[in-house]
Amino acid sequence: MVHFKNRYMVMEVFMVAGRGECDPVILTQFNITKVIKDSIQLNFGECGLAASLGSLQVKYVNPVTKICIIRVSREDHQKVWAAITMVRSIGKIPASFNLLDVSGTIRACKKAALECDEAKFEQHKLAAGDRITPEIIQSMQSCFEQIRRLES
Repeated sequence: MVHFKNRYMVMEVFMVAGRGECDPVILTQFNITKVIKDSIQLNFGECGLAASLGSLQVKYVNPVTKICIIRVSREDHQKVWAAITMVRSIGKIPASFNLLDVSGTIRACKKAALECDEAKFEQHKLAAGDRITPEIIQSMQSCFEQIRRLES
């Protein structure tokens, strides 16, 4: 029996909402998966998409800090990474991805993502000041718990 080898990528999403944008895109696993699949198909064709579909999975998304974890097979991780760097928008909002960490285990990836999430949330709290609501704090706490519970 051969063990299936994965790569886990911790990505940061940068989104630029236009002035007066009344319907900003909320990051979800579905949105990110769709954008990645569309980029793979556009840049590598149907065969490239078919090869990547078996292992591609968005494991975690934090809509407040815009950190996500993507799992892909070891053989396809460079192709998926290349496709992700070519993403220019999510919905109609300009967006780009920044790779923060690549790991072969979910444990190391969880650690890196948790550190990034906590640091970005502290920045968010400082920037928001008094406007931060208990709902946002509760949402972040649930995201921290979700990332701690991640298993492959």
